[in-house]
Amino acid sequence: MEAARIKVTIRCNVCGEKFVLRGRRDKGTIDTGFKQCICNNANDLEIEEHSVY
Repeated sequence: MEAARIKVTIRCNVCGEKFVLRGRRDKGTIDTGFKQCICNNANDLEIEEHSVY
């Protein structure tokens, strides 16, 4: 069975940049491939899950 795709918004709490990505739920976590913001912030991020499609 293929994992459900999920729309995710990631907002950087350092610079305020916003990214809207699609990811897959895998064992309770969401994998989008996102590593870090363009300001090199990799830890202070707000992640919001929107919908399953």
